[in-house]
Amino acid sequence: MSSDDTSQTPAQHGPADRDEAPQYVLPLVVHLEKTDPPGRTDALRTAARAVLTILADERSTGEGEWAGAMRDWEDARIRKVVRRARGAEWRKAAALPGITVTGGSAEVRVYPPIPLDGWPKELAKLQVSGTDLDDPEPPAAPDPAGPVLWLNPELEMSAGKTMAQVGHGAQLAWWELSDTERKAWREAGFPLSVATATPERWRELTTSGLPVVCDAGFTEIAPGPTVAVEGGLRLCPLPGVRARR
Repeated sequence: MSSDDTSQTPAQHGPADRDEAPQYVLPLVVHLEKTDPPGRTDALRTAARAVLTILADERSTGEGEWAGAMRDWEDARIRKVVRRARGAEWRKAAALPGITVTGGSAEVRVYPPIPLDGWPKELAKLQVSGTDLDDPEPPAAPDPAGPVLWLNPELEMSAGKTMAQVGHGAQLAWWELSDTERKAWREAGFPLSVATATPERWRELTTSGLPVVCDAGFTEIAPGPTVAVEGGLRLCPLPGVRARR
């Protein structure tokens, strides 16, 4: 899997300020057994939901035990790193403080942010690259009741890179919502869809003022847009024009 970041944050810092700040990373670990790997689309959805789950957790806000780390992370570049674990590695990773989110076939554990060079030994030894995932059958069409994370059709990314990107997209959507809208989405279990846009749809989405993830180009791909976030008809409504940060 791969590490990743986005240049968009809620803080009032420019890119240079964010680069000079201490760098933190949000670790995610996907449970990946050789004999029964999760489907790609389900893993992507589950990773996005894992990011939302830790953002919404009471330990991440106010005076919660993870709140300081979350603030430090959001004040720098919003890095996420996805690693994989199986067997005993997964059991050790699952014992560390964090939250495990399950999908149809996928399990993803998310942890509070850590310094970029401060990985716990149980996570540091997990592999980052070399694995991809497939869908056993064509994914269902996106459900318009909830948000859709649309992937750039011109890019080829590993499963890990894409999991980080959709995590960024979910986070951009979260930042756009009111407390009431967040509560409704959280209570529904953070339903969302992930799909690859057609070229025509991609052009429409990226010129509509909706949230768009822009990758900094540190790994796998050149800098540029990767995910566009379309709000749902019932949950996670997003404005037609996003306020520029």
